[in-house]
Parts: sequence; structure tokens; C-alpha cells
Amino acid sequence: MVKTFSTIILLFLGVVVFAQNQQKLLLKKEVQTTPAKISYKDSIEVYSITYASDSLKVNGYLVQPKTQGPHPVIIFNRGGNRDFGELILPYAYRFLGSLAKEGYVVIASQYRGNGGSEGAEEFGGSDVDDVVNLIDVLAEIKEADTARIGLYGWSRGGMMTLRALTETNKIKAAVVGGALSDMRAGLERPEMEKVYSELIPNYVDNKEAELTKRSAIEWVDKLPTTVPLLILHGNADWRVKCEQSLKLAIEFEKYRIPYRLVVFEGSDHGINENKNEVNKMVLSWFDRFLKNNEPLPDMKYHGR
Repeated sequence: MVKTFSTIILLFLGVVVFAQNQQKLLLKKEVQTTPAKISYKDSIEVYSITYASDSLKVNGYLVQPKTQGPHPVIIFNRGGNRDFGELILPYAYRFLGSLAKEGYVVIASQYRGNGGSEGAEEFGGSDVDDVVNLIDVLAEIKEADTARIGLYGWSRGGMMTLRALTETNKIKAAVVGGALSDMRAGLERPEMEKVYSELIPNYVDNKEAELTKRSAIEWVDKLPTTVPLLILHGNADWRVKCEQSLKLAIEFEKYRIPYRLVVFEGSDHGINENKNEVNKMVLSWFDRFLKNNEPLPDMKYHGR
């Protein structure tokens, strides 16, 4: 009886170890079709990927330089919900590719329930796992340097970035643009109540708790003080008012989180009026803290 019991335990442990060692990157398929007028198309490789996130198969894109790695990594977190903001091939080439050509492995998730992925989107709920689980996917990509990972998110993707920062200690730098950091303020747009109620589980019965879970302004104390954050916002943004980032920065001050806030006068939600300047700022930020391993800013009060 003892021998049988021991055998069962060993079999169980074997199953656990197997489960822990299971491959995360389930499919990596190079994309052959190239949109026209991509001047740097010959310097990058674009792949569609499917990876394991919790018990689901989730889709996304991987774009990397053709030069030999390992390269620092940027995890990009898309905005929108459902098919609004879905990652499409031209975007992978133009936007993700514009980062990859600068010497970064860039990876992005459609999130569960989107872009052919299994599961149901939760707009900042368990779908945050789809971001964090990309770190394990990167461990299987030899060109990726997993000691140098940055997060980059826009709008809803900014919210996903902030949430992900509380779930892992493997991020070295982050950038958010037009970030949704106060879900209650988002309710100024009546259509967002409909989005929340359709996507967030238990929203109607547990509204306050679900909004708090997704609002970084409520838990800034849980954010790391070792990850420098670049915050970008246009002050003509009607989708996510600029005051969300202004208030977030004030909270960052209290907890001495290293950050830089840049507000673009008269710019919209995508800061499209200053797109070139934004792209340079984002690359400069990641170059400083990922490529060049610049030390963290001294956040102690000091000076003459």
C-alpha cells in the first residue's frame, strides 16, 4: 500500500513538473506578405504567434531585427476593445516594425477573446495575464534578452501596462500614452458604461471593486519604484482626459516613483499632431533604460 501511494505521489509530481515546463510559444509563423512602402522591411522579420496564456490559446505578433541578438524587448499593449484596436498586419509592420528596426524584439498580444484568440476579454481583468505570460514566451525566443524588458501601452493598453507592473518584477522600464488610469473618470463617456458592463465580469453587481481593480490611481502604492515610467498625454484628448495623467503623476510624487510626464498642447488621444516627437521620446526612454542600462534616477530630495 505504501509503495502504491509513493508511486502515485511520484506520478503526480511528474505531471506537475511537466505542466510547469510546457512550451508557451505554440505557433510562430513568419508572415510573407509585406505592405507596400515599408522602407525597412528587409531589416525585420514579422511573425504571427499563438501562445499559451492560462488555459487559453492567445494570438499576437512578434517582430524582430534580422541582426543577431540577443536584443532588448518591448512588450506592446494595444488599446481599444474587441475588434476596435485589434492588431492587424499593416500595423505590425509599420508600428511594431518601426521599433524592431531600432534593435528591439517587439511582441504584442491581441488579448483573449480577440483576433481569433480563445476565451473572453475582461478589459483589464484576467486578460492582464495575457501580457504577463508573454514574458515566458520570450524565454523561448533566442533573439530576446529577457533581462531587458520594457512595457509600452496606449489608452486601454496603458491601463494593462500599469496593472501588469503589479504582477511581475521582470520589467525594467515602461511607457504609457493616453493611459486610462481612472475608470470612474472614463464614465464621463456614456458609451464606456456599456463597454464595461459587456466586458467586465460581475460589473453590475460589483461595480466599485471592478473599477478599483483597473484604476491605477487607486493603488499607486503597489507600483514598483524601480521601473522608470514615461507618461505621455495630449491635452486635447477627449477619449481619456489629460487630467488622468496629471493626477497619476501627483500620486507618483508621493511614492517617489521615477517618472517623466510630457503633455502635448492641443494634441488628441493618439498625440497624432506630434507623432514624430512621441516616437523619438519613446525610443530614447527605452534606449536609456534597456539598451544602455542607465542607472535609476535619484528620487531622494537633493540639490543645493
